Amino acid sequence: MRTCVGCRTRSPADGLLRVVVVHGVLTPDPRRRLPGRGAWLHPAPECLDRAERRSAFPRALRAPGPLDASAVRAHLNVVRGARETPGSARAESKVDPS
Repeated sequence: MRTCVGCRTRSPADGLLRVVVVHGVLTPDPRRRLPGRGAWLHPAPECLDRAERRSAFPRALRAPGPLDASAVRAHLNVVRGARETPGSARAESKVDPS
């Protein structure tokens, strides 16, 4: 269980995105392999907006100053776009019907 820095609700870690700081830039870590302290975020733009508004990332990551979240926002847009493509939720059979 981890806590989202945006909405402050607890969720299983596999439902959250880990974010780390690399050279003063927030970097998404979907594989959870990058070194350093991580913050957890729901993969939703609303949670990212809320975390930025509350200045939660510098506090959670113990990093000085404002952090650039453009890489995280771009990652969320790609992930969200992949989920909303038409026909992606359709289950297709791998068995040949003939």
